[in-house]
Amino acid sequence: MKGLVVYDSVFGNTERVAQAIGEALGASGEVTTVKVTDVIAEHLDGVSVLVVGSPTRAFKATPATMTWIKGLPAGVLNGVSIAAFDTRIDPEDTNSGFLKFMVSIFGYAAKPILKALERKGGQPVAEPEGFVVLGSEGPLRDGELARAATWAQQVAAGG
Repeated sequence: MKGLVVYDSVFGNTERVAQAIGEALGASGEVTTVKVTDVIAEHLDGVSVLVVGSPTRAFKATPATMTWIKGLPAGVLNGVSIAAFDTRIDPEDTNSGFLKFMVSIFGYAAKPILKALERKGGQPVAEPEGFVVLGSEGPLRDGELARAATWAQQVAAGG
């Protein structure tokens, strides 16, 4: 397996999750973990598993993440196993009825990322996953990096 983990990060939390995912995937083969602004076309050469993650900002992925995905050539991910993740605030942690309501309408970043990757030909191998950040800047909730590694093992098994 040759894997690629692409991420964007604002406060470093999504980067930490991406690194944990990359390390766990690395047990199954060669894996590169790279920030979305540093991805070059050669990173996709021979990739069999692509994981993309972003912080949830205003209920969606960062513009850099979606611009990168939209810029991928049609069909470039044909035959590639894909998965998507995000970092997010849990509305239960805030006791904000308004945030709960907004999340119920707009959701989080991972699902739209996965759909965009599917449009480029990728084959989903895991449900989109979210990892919880405490407060708007973090840190990650205890146990989230371990959960990310477990999710990555599921991605590798599905791919």
